[in-house]
Amino acid sequence: MSHSTPVSAPHDLASRSVKAVWHPCTQMQRAMAVPPLAIVRGEGAWLIDDAGRRYFDTSSSWWVNLFGHADARINAALKDQLDRLPHVMLAGCTHAPAVELAERLSALTGGVLGHCFFASDGASAVEIALKMSFHHWRNRGRSTKREFVCLRQGYHGETLGALAVTDVAVFRDAYDPLLMRSHQVMSPDARQALPGQSAADVAQRAAAELQALLAGRHEHIAALILEPLVQGATGMAMHDPAYLRAARALCDEYEVTLIADEIAVGCGRTGSFFAFEQAALPGQPAIWPDLVCLSKGISGGYLPLSLVLSRDSIYEAFLDDDVARGFLHSHSYTGNALACRAALAVLDRFEHDGVLARNRQQAALLTAALAPLRADARIEHFRQIGMIWAFDVREPFAGFRFAERFHLAGRARELLIRPIGRTVYLMPPYLLDEGLSVWLAGRVLATLDDVLNQRLDDADRLPEPPTA
Repeated sequence: MSHSTPVSAPHDLASRSVKAVWHPCTQMQRAMAVPPLAIVRGEGAWLIDDAGRRYFDTSSSWWVNLFGHADARINAALKDQLDRLPHVMLAGCTHAPAVELAERLSALTGGVLGHCFFASDGASAVEIALKMSFHHWRNRGRSTKREFVCLRQGYHGETLGALAVTDVAVFRDAYDPLLMRSHQVMSPDARQALPGQSAADVAQRAAAELQALLAGRHEHIAALILEPLVQGATGMAMHDPAYLRAARALCDEYEVTLIADEIAVGCGRTGSFFAFEQAALPGQPAIWPDLVCLSKGISGGYLPLSLVLSRDSIYEAFLDDDVARGFLHSHSYTGNALACRAALAVLDRFEHDGVLARNRQQAALLTAALAPLRADARIEHFRQIGMIWAFDVREPFAGFRFAERFHLAGRARELLIRPIGRTVYLMPPYLLDEGLSVWLAGRVLATLDDVLNQRLDDADRLPEPPTA
């Protein structure tokens, strides 16, 4: 006789989840009033809940799902790998998916970033990059280089090392007493342009502040970490590529490791496979950071995977007969074979399907469909790069709990959409066509009208929780 606990009906998933699951990026007190969607199936760009309602996944499920849910080709690759080798430790062993993935990613950098260290999530990749930078300087006899520089408004994850180089107060402030001190310099966010200034002018101002810091402190600074082109979690703050060129030159001049956090912006999201590829001027040789962190889209939204690509000069600083001079960082699921195989299927799509060229066509369609936003007096800073769109609702129009209200109004219009504060953004899967672009833009505009035309009761006038 079975004594197993009976499974509740599917429609009870939301209430069961609130009782048993501690959800991420959620004030659970509020989750009791606004239960999570109970998703039971995914098909392409759509998610279906336990009542059969569908929702367009406007954020690619936190920026990971590049080619849609239950993609047939990625599914097939995983089924094949599952029958071969789901996992083996990468300490003292290796396997074909990890080796091939490392080789193919290095080739995408022209071999400049020659070695790949695997982990599981984005914050872990950032921790690895920070440790690599410090440790490689120590191995070179430069142990005073132990400080880090990050950009204001930047976000790099929520483990303690990653939080130390993050400047989003709602994530960082509670843990500030636990964190190492980092230097924060001006963000090149183009929204800071003064009258008559361009995005490149803002980038120049930000670079000047970075130069002043490095000039006085470079003997103690190990690395600069930045999100190339778009600072995501702070509200899709976009900047001119000129900042990346300046940062590369300054890090070269002052002997500072340059870490590119491409966790959100890599894998084609900004229009090139690596966002940092756009740093070079047209016709000029490519320039690269010293370390690149990848996660999210690299496995297509299937399995946790992150990695750090490293220049050979950093890798070689760890080669020694002394074990303590090696990089001993490890995770149990480092280089998981299933996750690496999913990533290889993602790279196959880029290689064989002309994804970047098709994305340019898709982006033009949705940008045209969203054109009415540019003339809407209720919003400001409409912006787009690659497959990322964002706009800010002006504060007088937003009202209280704007992000939550927009999210709930979006649900009613078949959208799974989660603004960041007053910033509404779209990072959809790479599956748009003209009809879907027109539909999506229409639903976003209608949701905006729904929310901004609402009358708020006093009960709604509470501090707004973070949403991403």
